[in-house]
Amino acid sequence: MTGPTDPAPPAAMSAPPASEAQVAGGSAPGNDPVPAEGDSRTHHLRRIRLALAVVAVLAAGAIATAVLSSGTRHGHLDPRSADPAGSHAVAELLRERGVTTRVVTTAREAADAAGPRTTLLVTDPDRLGATQRDVIRSAIDLSGGRTVLLAPGSHSLPELSPGVHTKGDADTDHPDPGCTLPAATTAGRADTGGGLRYTTTLPGAVTCYPSGGHPTLLVLPTGPTGGDTVLLGSETILLNESLADEGNASLALQLLGSRPDLVWYMPSLADSDPVDSGEDKTLLELVPAGWSWALLQLLVAAVLAALWRARRLGPLVTEKLPVVIRASEATEGRARLYRKADARDRAATVLRAATRERLAALVGVPHNQAHDPVALVPAVSARLTGEPRDLTALLFGTTPSDDAALVALADHLDALEREVRTS
Repeated sequence: MTGPTDPAPPAAMSAPPASEAQVAGGSAPGNDPVPAEGDSRTHHLRRIRLALAVVAVLAAGAIATAVLSSGTRHGHLDPRSADPAGSHAVAELLRERGVTTRVVTTAREAADAAGPRTTLLVTDPDRLGATQRDVIRSAIDLSGGRTVLLAPGSHSLPELSPGVHTKGDADTDHPDPGCTLPAATTAGRADTGGGLRYTTTLPGAVTCYPSGGHPTLLVLPTGPTGGDTVLLGSETILLNESLADEGNASLALQLLGSRPDLVWYMPSLADSDPVDSGEDKTLLELVPAGWSWALLQLLVAAVLAALWRARRLGPLVTEKLPVVIRASEATEGRARLYRKADARDRAATVLRAATRERLAALVGVPHNQAHDPVALVPAVSARLTGEPRDLTALLFGTTPSDDAALVALADHLDALEREVRTS
């Protein structure tokens, strides 16, 4: 069996059919070669640079988003923020009344700044770790000033305000003062009912703005230093978007403006405990706010880049190779790959398939029945002389057990085809 599309010699294993050799071998010697290799390399480099530029832009956008979104909840309750959820309006009104506002982000700074002429506002008490709660508790006991805790929950109340417990969410948006506290009676109705309710049996506690029988504002005397602690169940009265509603502005100014200095403590990530009271946190909980979105955007960018650069699936096509090679060389190379991969099954299948197609053409069996033993075997047997042979096992048999058996199969197929040709 010879010719450029015939199987390779037995020693080199076997080769694919003519159609595979044509795809692997490329154009015939007379065809024109493709453009120069340098042009192709330049094209690939240009595409790689474009891909890297797209990924870099996406990564920069993700990092910028994470940086802008990390930290204190996008300016929420920040006295420097003019956003609807910020508190710049109340800070400005306090400034006009001679109250100086100082923003701090650690418990130690807050404690150092607290004193008898100071109001210490803690915007998110439940965010504090055990160490930070102890520092703030010491400042409450020793400062002699006022401490305002915004919506403290069961996580922080035992340390920051012992003897006070939560009673669930308030069910009245604009409760009446319901007490004799001057700040409350002057302000009237206020938006204190959108948060938590409290209960306490501590002596001297002033309870205001009740909702369902439980106050949403508590004023507690603090130790022997003459200070007090204000527990406000809702932060609404300090927000820019709601400061002008009901008596919110009046209540906020009186609660925060009773001393000439206001320390606005906004807990930050840098102020968190290395280990917080034995609570186990997952990996995602340890990731700073905003970075999870950055990781998601990077993942989406990677998937899009992979889809863009992925191989397009489709039918086999004949492509020109960078250099012109002979089909016989491609056939021998394919056979060597079969031998290196120990792919006797594939090699035997290719050998038998090629032989069946040529035998079908010699004995007059239609091409679409060349691989049907019922049609091919009787037609080939009719052209043979001598002793009967098991053509079904030879043309449609099992995989050879070793290389010697594969070489023997190639010899038998070659002999069978020569015999049919000469008959």
